[in-house]
Amino acid sequence: MTTVTLGPEGTYSHRAAQAIDDEIDFRQSVTSIVDAVASGEYDRGIIAIENSIEGSVTESLDALAEYDVAVVREIVTPVNHALLAQTEEFETVASHSQALAQCRTFLEREYPDAALEAVASTAQGVDFAREDPTIAGIGHPRNAERGDRLEVLAEDIQDQDSNATRFFAIAPAEDRSSGGGKTSLVVYPNANYPGLLLELLEPFAERDINLTRVESRPSGQRLGDYVFHVDFEAGLYESRTVDAIEDVEELAENGWVRRLGSYDTEHVVD
Repeated sequence: MTTVTLGPEGTYSHRAAQAIDDEIDFRQSVTSIVDAVASGEYDRGIIAIENSIEGSVTESLDALAEYDVAVVREIVTPVNHALLAQTEEFETVASHSQALAQCRTFLEREYPDAALEAVASTAQGVDFAREDPTIAGIGHPRNAERGDRLEVLAEDIQDQDSNATRFFAIAPAEDRSSGGGKTSLVVYPNANYPGLLLELLEPFAERDINLTRVESRPSGQRLGDYVFHVDFEAGLYESRTVDAIEDVEELAENGWVRRLGSYDTEHVVD
């Protein structure tokens, strides 16, 4: 089995992928990862779905709505950001946009004059820092061990000590499972009227199903039209889940409901 995730080597996605596989390939965008798994090119993919500081990763949500894939595992890992550079005399901090946002307070306080540059991944920013003394990167401190040019200028620079990221392990649609402690759905009601969201959530409340995340994303079809991402604590195998989804499907009869699958959560501490 080969897993694909956000590269290059050394990203937090790479660290999460190592929890499920030893054979790992890399892509430069979340959308290309989901596309590669949906087409069957890869057995598994790892994508970041939500961070405890900055919230959901919108590219991941949009890709899950666009492609038919299964979610087969959730991986939660702590995020320990470090500032990596050849010297203190850098001019630009390059990292993934999420990492820059998660370290906003530190950067504004310690390096207010540094330019911030969003790049494809934390590891790419670290590679830039390794090649250019005017650039610093943000990433896991162990990235400094890959080569001999970088120094760890500061550790734990994220705004909150409890910084953690949820990753989804995705698989081709035929690997979708009904067993697991959590389930994710994507719902496109193709409708807009007062009380719609309440009606979509009531089937879960009526059956004592705890919702852990509800988020809307623009459908891209027209202004004010939304796709809803719903995570809840119950498996697709449970009768209460079957009944709740049937109610949601009736409400979304002009649109669609996609069962991403049921899965369990694994915590990775590294």
